Amino acid sequence: MLLKKVENTIREYALLQPQEKVLVACSGGADSVCLLHLLLELRESGPWELCVGHFNHQLRKEAREDETFVQELALNHSLEFHAGSRDVKAYAQRSRLNLEEAGRELRYAFLKETASSIGAAKIATAHTLNDQAETFLMRLLRGSGLRGLAGIAPIRDDLIIRPMIQVERAEIETYLTERNIEYRVDKSNLDRRYLRNRIRLDLLPCIQRDYEPQIKLQIGRLTEIIRSEDEFLEGLVTSVETDTILRKDNQPALDVKRLSQQPLALQRRLIRRFLEIIRGDLRGISYENVETIRRLKNGKEFPLDQSFVLRSHQGFIGLKPAPIPRSEYVYNWDGSRSLCLAEQGIKIAGSKEMLSDSGELEFNNEALAAVDFNRLSFPLIVRNRHEGDRYRPLGAPGRSKLKEIFRAKAIPVEERDQRPVFLSGEEIVWVQGLPVAHKFRITAATTSIFKIMISPLQK
Repeated sequence: MLLKKVENTIREYALLQPQEKVLVACSGGADSVCLLHLLLELRESGPWELCVGHFNHQLRKEAREDETFVQELALNHSLEFHAGSRDVKAYAQRSRLNLEEAGRELRYAFLKETASSIGAAKIATAHTLNDQAETFLMRLLRGSGLRGLAGIAPIRDDLIIRPMIQVERAEIETYLTERNIEYRVDKSNLDRRYLRNRIRLDLLPCIQRDYEPQIKLQIGRLTEIIRSEDEFLEGLVTSVETDTILRKDNQPALDVKRLSQQPLALQRRLIRRFLEIIRGDLRGISYENVETIRRLKNGKEFPLDQSFVLRSHQGFIGLKPAPIPRSEYVYNWDGSRSLCLAEQGIKIAGSKEMLSDSGELEFNNEALAAVDFNRLSFPLIVRNRHEGDRYRPLGAPGRSKLKEIFRAKAIPVEERDQRPVFLSGEEIVWVQGLPVAHKFRITAATTSIFKIMISPLQK
């Protein structure tokens, strides 16, 4: 019965093809020893080339004995044996991971490297229906989304296969007992300090005894449904990703308007896809993180962690740029010739014109300002902002601190030192990106104007 169930799983999900070389991950425990024997029995119908891989986590004093047991098992069946070993505890501390996460990372790294070096097309692991149920409940308790609740896939990346994913552990124990097959017992699986062990030893038996005898089978079916629906939604995300996650200033950025036009389910997935692009993984990303980003207002920032600070600016959400070192500068400018500000990478040009010849003036331009020429005292002073700078913007009721005006205009902090300040005598005439000073505005009495124009320096 067990053999037929595994054979059906292999066929249903096309886990193996004839003549493929398979690296069987074997810890020496009941599940992995059973997997190896099942594949040995099925090998003739494949046929497949089997080899054995064992990873020593260096967590238990019996670990060396486990490795020896698996090596002898492989040799008894004339199979290649490959062993790897790492100090998982030390790696977990350095990487700030729990032991289970650290062990999984290092174990899979070893298996993938080994498979690549020996030309194995597949890596077979001994995950069972019990593992599926434990993983589902563990992730449910931690608040996972659909992707997490989809659980353990029968095949991943066309490389990792789980032939026993539809098998219950009781079936494995019966199989091993009937054939008098020896295996190793990992006593750490009884340690209730670990959540997975408490779920295995306490929660699942309670549900099975008092609520639903077929809970593992029910969870297995549910994860299959979730997995197929998750794949469908991910396909929708892929179809709109290029219109929503763009490149801005050579960095990935979310288009806020286009994001808001998507259904809520896709908004959350697009945000997660964006975070995966900029971070490389989604480890530690919570529901609250995604919702904070989804609601991030223009001009606001969100420190995702120590390395990544997100900012909503001018319709996009992206990584906050690294601060540009402040460089002090001050120039006297007579306005007749262009002034190059190498510190800011910009060129400043001036133009005196008769008001009657100037045409329609634009008063909301980041790179241009027009003021009353006759109110200016030349040379103008051009410098970066100073602490305590204040002036009265056009139409404002009074003077305000420059940093408060920057804040009101949602100009990012890292840009504020880069914007030149123009002064006539000791009075601010204009600051790039802000309104001109009220005193120097163009009025009905103005006859001549002075235009200040800013453009990038040509490289």
